[in-house]
Formats: sequence, structure tokens, C-alpha cells
Amino acid sequence: MLVFSIVATIIAFIGVVVEFRRDLMMLQQNSYRNDRYNRWLGQSQDTTSTMRLVSGAAVLASLGTLSVPLVSVNLVAIVSIVNIFILLDRKYKKPLVMTKRARRLLGVMVFLALAVVGGSMAMALAGLFAVTYIPAVALGVFCFSHLFVLAANWLLQPVEKHINRGFYKDAERILASMPDLRVIGVTGSYGKTSTKHYLNRILSEHFDVMMTPGSFNTTMGVIRTVREYLKPYNEVFIVEMGAKQPGDIKEICDLVHPSVGIVTAVGEQHLESFKTIENVQRTKFELIDSLPADGLAVINDDFPFVANRKVDGVECVRYAVSNPGNASYTGSEITYTPQGTEFTLTGPDGERHKFATRLVGECNVSNLIAAIIVALYLKVPVDKIRYAVGQIEQVEHRLNMKRTPGGVTIIDDAFNSNPTGSKMALDVLAMMRPGKRIVVTPGMIELGERQEELNREFGRKIAVSADVAIIVGQYNRDAITEGIGSVEGGVAKVHTVDTFKDAQALLGGMLGKGDTVLYENDLPDTFK
Repeated sequence: MLVFSIVATIIAFIGVVVEFRRDLMMLQQNSYRNDRYNRWLGQSQDTTSTMRLVSGAAVLASLGTLSVPLVSVNLVAIVSIVNIFILLDRKYKKPLVMTKRARRLLGVMVFLALAVVGGSMAMALAGLFAVTYIPAVALGVFCFSHLFVLAANWLLQPVEKHINRGFYKDAERILASMPDLRVIGVTGSYGKTSTKHYLNRILSEHFDVMMTPGSFNTTMGVIRTVREYLKPYNEVFIVEMGAKQPGDIKEICDLVHPSVGIVTAVGEQHLESFKTIENVQRTKFELIDSLPADGLAVINDDFPFVANRKVDGVECVRYAVSNPGNASYTGSEITYTPQGTEFTLTGPDGERHKFATRLVGECNVSNLIAAIIVALYLKVPVDKIRYAVGQIEQVEHRLNMKRTPGGVTIIDDAFNSNPTGSKMALDVLAMMRPGKRIVVTPGMIELGERQEELNREFGRKIAVSADVAIIVGQYNRDAITEGIGSVEGGVAKVHTVDTFKDAQALLGGMLGKGDTVLYENDLPDTFK
């Protein structure tokens, strides 16, 4: 019986480690923050998943007074094997990235689990309970794996702070060694990543430029960029600045000391953590408040909570497309062509410059204007700016348009949907003719108390912009479908599916030449 118990324990512990990796992936997607991880647990109900309930029942059956030792040991082994196969067969949109921090966390989690299982072995050898209970203890660790993730993350906090402080000091040293480096900060509820890319492409015509790659928009992401990518010969450093809570952007500014700051938008994004749009405004403008007296603030007046924010102590240039009242730079005469978009930029002295770009959507015109303003401020010749604007490629998953060999147009707006961006994407979809206009979406997230309201409004917009709506998952399904159904005369026919795989299968049976599909948002694995 001892041999059977050891084998079953090993199998159960393998299942524990595989589950630990999944739990760690979710912690990583929640920025290694226990509060956000706990919030996800509450929303996802992962603590009462079928796998955990079945495993818990197996544990109780194995520890019961009427259990047969050989049967209970085999039961634990069988349940553990099934769990392992289910977990290994799962596919994730954003799989675990095994960074050094992730390895440290996994190591501590495994150590804690070994301590629990090892303790049960010691108790069994001391005769305090049967050796056949040891596999059940290991399966019990599987049932409560979340506690091990939270405990490991809490225990490692002092270690992580010490390590991060060393990285911060090293980044400070590197930046101090480059006194002539121009640092440009870019932030906003949305549009900051696209604006960063457009600015990088334009300024690269005249300067040696480095930008934070991907979504490296946290303090640690910026530190990593400085330490691993920034070179002594770079002349301009474009820093994307994201925030999950007040103070995040100021922390980045205190490190890089930007002289130019762009605020692309202040909107109802991340209200779940910020609670109010006033808090969002205050946090985004930490960039502007950090600028030196001889710096430049470039802010987008198309958003009320940007336009109503007074800026003192630094030169401030306002730009707009739809709300030009107090703007120094305005975009107008926007026309869409098969090649992209043409628009006119009017400056503070009335000078007009025409631009043509492969990009589509008013939001992209707005983002381009911000980049052009900074380029003009840095004295990049207009002909170089015009050439770069014409060469800019669409940023992946941000209103990216392409055509398939079968004649179907795909509009990929799958990254980080928000109320303003989704409206603009649907405006582009509404103009696509003559085929069917199809939107595939799970809706918008992290909107706090306004989640349901804003997704219902999103549904109303879909009703008049699309011919077919495919609503993915259950997270926002009711709000969106209610919104679509509330519009009298709406044309969108609604389909509901559980996954994007199901949506693709449904699309396969309805798509034809000339049709257009808009993919609006793609929720990460932390939302279902």
C-alpha cells in the first residue's frame, strides 16, 4: 500500500504544479497584485470550478471513515490524471511568460506545497494517520492552490522590492549619463500606443529614436527598456505611460523626466480601479504636471475631461478634430479612400498642411495630429513629416484593416476596446459597402459601475452600424443584446456564442466576397 500511496502522491503533485502554472499565469495577467487577483477570483468563480469541486469530493471520500484504502488512493490518482490532461489541453490567449519573477514565485509555491505534503508524510510515519491519506493531502493542495499563489506573492514582496530598487537605480544611472536625450511622454485612456508608434515613425526621419516596445508602459517596463534597449547614441526617447492607479505616471516621470508630454484622451477606461473619471484625469495629467517650465504639453481637446483641465506653468498646445473651439491645431476635410485617409491640419497661424495616410478612422487622424505637432515642435521639416505619415503602417489590433484573398475585409480592433474607440470603429464599419457588415465582440471591460450601462450603449450603436452582431462569451452578453434590441429599426441580427472559436465557425458559414468583419476587443483569459 505504501508504494501505491507514493505513486498516487507523485501524480497528484504533478497536477498541483501544472495548476500552479495556470494560477501564476492569472496572477501575472493581474500585474502580480493580490488585490486584483482576488477580484478576479470573485468574478470568475474559479474557486468553485468543476475541477476543484470534483477534486474536493475525491479528497473527502478518501479521508472518510468508510473509505477503502486502495480505492481511495486510486481515486486520487485518477482524478489527478484527468486534471492534468484537462489543464495541459487548454489553450490560452496570453500564456504564462516564465520571467525570473515568475520562476521565483513558482519555486516558493512548490516549496510551500512540498512542506504541506512533506508534513503529512512525517505525520503518517509517526503513526498519526494512515499513509493512504497522503495522496488526498496532495490533491487538497490542488483544491486550494489559490492560497499558495497569494501566500508566495506576499512572502516575496520584500525580495521583489529590493530587486526592483536595484533596477531603478541602474536605469537612473543610464539616463543621467545621457543629458542631451529628449524624453517624450505619451499617456491617455486610449490612443497612447498608436500615437507612440506614429511619433516614432515620424521622428525617425530626422532623429535617432528609441521608444518603449510593446506595452512596456509601467515603471518596470520603462526601466527594462532603459536597461536593455536604450543606446548612448539615441537622441529621442518616447515613453508610453500607463496607469492602474493614481501615482503610477508620476513614478515614471520621476525616473525619465520628460520635457514633452502628450495626453491623447481622458475617458471611461479602468473605472474599476480608478472609480471616477476625475481620478483618471488627475492621474493622466501627472505627466503634464511633471513637465519643466520650458517643456511642451500637447493635449487632445476632443475629450471634455481634457478640454476642461487648465494647464499652467508650461507651454500648452491643444488639438482637436471634433471639438475645435479652443484648439491651436485642428484636423478637418477628412475623407476615406481605398488607400486610407486624407485630411488637412490647420495650425495656430492659419497654415494648412494636407496629409495622406494608410490609416483609417477619426481616432487615428487625432493620434497622427498629436505626433505631427511634436515633430513640428522639434523642427522636423514638413516634407519629411508628410512622407513619414504616408508610410506609417497600421498598429496591430488597433483598427488594423486588411483584405483576405477571398475578398473579405477584416478590421482588427481587438486590443483594449473602450467607449470612444469602439464607437469610432463602428463608424468605420458602418461605411463599408456593399457586403454584409459583421461585428464580433465580447464587449468592454474594466468600466466599474458603468460596465452594464456602457455596454448597453455599445449595443445600441451596433444596432445601427452592423448587419450581423456576434456576441462572444457571457460577461457582457445581456447588456449588449439588450442595447441592440432596444433600437427600433436597428438592422443588426444577433448571434451569441461562448468562444471566439465558435465565432470563427459561425463566420465560416456566412462570409462572402465584399463582406466586412470588425473584431472589437478580445478579452484576456481573466474574463469569461
